[in-house]
Amino acid sequence: MLPISVCIISRNEEEHIEECCKRLSAQGVEIVLTDTGSTDHTVDIARQYTDRIYYFDWCDDFAAAKNFCMEKASYDWILSIDCDEYLEEINPEELRRYMESYPDGAGRILIRNRFHLDGQLSWEQIRVSRFVNRKYFHFTGAVHEQLVYRSSYTASRVKAYNIPVTILHVGYDVSEEKMQEKCRRNIALLRQELEKQGPDPYLYYQLGQSYRRLKDYKEAARCFDAGLSMDVDPSLDYVQTMVESYGYTLLDLKRPKEALNLLGIYDTFAGRADFVFLMGLIYMNNGLLDAAIGEFQKAVTMEEFAVDGVNSYKAYYNMGVIYECSGHIPEAVKAYGCCKDYEPAKARRKALLQN
Repeated sequence: MLPISVCIISRNEEEHIEECCKRLSAQGVEIVLTDTGSTDHTVDIARQYTDRIYYFDWCDDFAAAKNFCMEKASYDWILSIDCDEYLEEINPEELRRYMESYPDGAGRILIRNRFHLDGQLSWEQIRVSRFVNRKYFHFTGAVHEQLVYRSSYTASRVKAYNIPVTILHVGYDVSEEKMQEKCRRNIALLRQELEKQGPDPYLYYQLGQSYRRLKDYKEAARCFDAGLSMDVDPSLDYVQTMVESYGYTLLDLKRPKEALNLLGIYDTFAGRADFVFLMGLIYMNNGLLDAAIGEFQKAVTMEEFAVDGVNSYKAYYNMGVIYECSGHIPEAVKAYGCCKDYEPAKARRKALLQN
């Protein structure tokens, strides 16, 4: 049994809690649940898998609830997940080595987000710091909380490392109505937090993401611009994502020339395929097709990525579109063929081969 505690906070999560706990229980890890006021069967279901269940009076502060939950754990090493997140893979021996080598590091787990986009099942994956030793870390932030070093620890920046843990997140796989309701709730909480503590790049990032999900791109752009105008650490996952989301938002607003300004930070953020793929799209939208091809070709050689497809079928598909529109049909057929089971590419390749 790994000497770790998996900490979960809950409220009316009977739809997800059993699958969440069942997968954790199969690994023999300690499950610590803090309930914040469920009126359904969440707690009854969880009690089948753990007796470490505690109650916290909800105060519109996710960080406070998660810190309380961490305090109740038996072990110092904490894996923090949500009820709608299901463990898919874990390598116990590699995780032990990580714990021995990086006692004050933040372990970045791989989260695979499942959702429907325009009626199609879609996936994206991101890495998020969720595995830490509570001697060094605690949560901050009333909503979309994040792990930071305790004030008693002298390190200035969080040292983050990838760990062998994969989680399936199904919380985004809901109706559009529910997603909009969740976004509006988060925006209200984030606005309250901004009023309370003043400008903060992480809060602006989360606000921008919520507005993007509501397709309010003008407000999203304002939030991302405000966050990126502050002193931010480009090594942090959320900063990378904020830059990329800002670029996509500018394209959504039909401001491709403005998006070209991201070239000024290319060397800082081109360490993963997501940014390189984005630059390919920006070049495409500006009619710079040769430059776009170059970025997509670079993206498919890169291993580090967050969103599924940016270093594989999505990049090849865009190359195929450019080649096809430019009249380079053999190159287009080849690029589409590299997309494997991506249906839009299969359809275009079939059409070209039939002509």
